[in-house]
Amino acid sequence: MNKVELLAPAKDLEKAKIAIMYGTDAVYVGGKFYSLRSRASNFTNSDLQELSAFAKEHGAKVFVTVNIVFHDDDYYGIREYLRFLEKIRIDAVIISSLALIPIVRQEAPHVECHISTQLSSLNSSAVRTLKEFGADRVVLAREAGIRQIRQIAGKVSIPLEVFIHGGMCSNFSGRCVLSNRMTLRDANRGGCAHSCRWKYKLYDGDELVSDPHCLMSMSSKDLRASAYIEAMIRCGVASMKIEGRMKSEYYIGQVVKTYRNMIDEIYEKGSLSPSRLEYYDNELSKAENRPSDDGFLSGDCDNSKHLYGVNGAGVTHDYVAFVHAYDERRSLAIVEVKNVFKAGEELEAFGPDLDNVRFKAELMFDENWNSIVLANKPTQYLFLRVPFKAAYGDMIRKAVRI
Repeated sequence: MNKVELLAPAKDLEKAKIAIMYGTDAVYVGGKFYSLRSRASNFTNSDLQELSAFAKEHGAKVFVTVNIVFHDDDYYGIREYLRFLEKIRIDAVIISSLALIPIVRQEAPHVECHISTQLSSLNSSAVRTLKEFGADRVVLAREAGIRQIRQIAGKVSIPLEVFIHGGMCSNFSGRCVLSNRMTLRDANRGGCAHSCRWKYKLYDGDELVSDPHCLMSMSSKDLRASAYIEAMIRCGVASMKIEGRMKSEYYIGQVVKTYRNMIDEIYEKGSLSPSRLEYYDNELSKAENRPSDDGFLSGDCDNSKHLYGVNGAGVTHDYVAFVHAYDERRSLAIVEVKNVFKAGEELEAFGPDLDNVRFKAELMFDENWNSIVLANKPTQYLFLRVPFKAAYGDMIRKAVRI
């Protein structure tokens, strides 16, 4: 049995490289057109070419989203785009229109067709039909529970991909028209305004019936499937997918590394003890800014899955620096400031080859070698004493206790 694939998102070239450095097996990204995350930075053709070469050097794959709901005008240019993806050796396209399959086969015969979660595949008959149409992989609907996933996997011979972490839709995925109705931004064509996360007053006719001091939201909690990773491996899921093409490098690095280590430990030891699962949950919590739970995986779907009183979102400032280089002789790291921190503060570093290590920010210098006690200028480069070997791509956060 092949080892399950870990699949990570990226909104730009830098974050895609971070995901690969931190251990993902594949990344999925969007080009400038045809992608459901049109507000992400997204990739120019030259970015895609550079990413493909970088991924091949590191033994990773690249999937490109071509998953908008196509209108007739959208087909202009698609053949040329697919020929380009074939030329630069992209591994797969993620699509929601079955009409693209024969076009991909003709223009990019070495590129796989992965069926997007937008098609809401929730049964084995639908999955088998998609295979007959020529699909190489099916991304199951986010509304599938673990029992359904197990049933489908036992009845089909096509690889299945399942979401394990990140944002969920308050509506049925791929079927929401709130954004389109309220802002003329079509969620199924890359323009979702996340209207479910807005704050609302509720009226019964002309009568206000909601608390004016606590406006209503109707967004879903984020997904965290850590408790189901073993079950997914055992039932033969081919790929585990992290959501978040709008997320930061800190989110990507922390979440990818945590699931990478979790998956590797399950394969090495056969299972996770409750204490190890708790450890990994704590690690995932370090990258959260919204409440999370197991989504539809348990089979239950009650009011606890949604955030009605508030949308639950918050901005954390724990991520304070990105390491660009390290001088071993002087034990100094060149870091880019991300959030405020000060001398004497306890920090924690982690990286692709660095497990969590705590230290105190004792010595800091600006670019002119002036000693400073407060790092409060985002994007500023500083020299920071780090009493262990660090490397490009490591990240530093406040040593918060969960």
